[in-house]
Amino acid sequence: MIISASAATIRQLQVLREVLRNGSERQAARALRISQPAVSQNVKQLEAAIGLTLFKRETNRLVPTDAAWELLQSIDLAFAGFDQIGKSIAFLKSSDTRVVSIAAPAAFSLKLIPEAVRRIQELNRSYSIKLRTGSYQEIGDYILHGKADIGISRLPLDERIFEWRPVGSAVNVCLFPKAHRFAKKDVITPEDLLGEALIDIDPQFASHQMNVNAMRYMGIHPDIAVEYDAHGHDAGFVAAGVGVSITNEILAKEYTDFNVDCRRFEPGASYHYVVLWQKDRSLSAGLSIVVEQLTSAFLRAESFSLRSG
Repeated sequence: MIISASAATIRQLQVLREVLRNGSERQAARALRISQPAVSQNVKQLEAAIGLTLFKRETNRLVPTDAAWELLQSIDLAFAGFDQIGKSIAFLKSSDTRVVSIAAPAAFSLKLIPEAVRRIQELNRSYSIKLRTGSYQEIGDYILHGKADIGISRLPLDERIFEWRPVGSAVNVCLFPKAHRFAKKDVITPEDLLGEALIDIDPQFASHQMNVNAMRYMGIHPDIAVEYDAHGHDAGFVAAGVGVSITNEILAKEYTDFNVDCRRFEPGASYHYVVLWQKDRSLSAGLSIVVEQLTSAFLRAESFSLRSG
């Protein structure tokens, strides 16, 4: 195979890589299981193809030039991709091993997904999980373009593109440090946030618009201490006592190991979570296991009661 923009071949690059790694043509020939003259020929052909001197020949030994070492960095990067392809082929050939890619908001990597993965590997240790995190829009794109097998997202979704299984619903809650004055209340309202520093999500998110606009409608100017751009980034700031945040109860359950508590926030909204995949995709046995365990993880989290009034 000829590399674009040059007449170099993958084989020639492979030979160069082994010469540099082994320090001599003789050792490279042994590693590649070819003759030393074949190694020399490939190196000379590569130099001619790319128009660069890769070695200085001094008293029967090769001394790599700076160009050779710089080229090696690119070769190693390219061959790392080939190595990954080889691993993927091995996975596909083995009926007992499978890489499953899950796309989800980063917050779910705190408790829910690790719990599901633990149970998946209890069923079969050969399953390997690849996690992609991002916004709900990015999660949909990962599924749509085949970069993830299974996703965790919220409705609404386009039923022409995705199929899904409902896994839980949630309402808004106010997240605050334990022993905060809000712990004595059953419901938190925008008026209660007067004088409180807020850990607030980026204005592009609908939850920001709903919460902050509700405060402004009531004549309350929000005191935003920290603005973050992904669900889950608020818990640490709240636990540290920097401020309070508005999230939903499903996400709040991911933070139970932090020094935080929560109460229902009104006015609020309802959120409906699903496990989704590409429409008309036939789920393999492995993917079905992942869907089942993610669903079960949501159900276990739902059974864990958070006080909300």
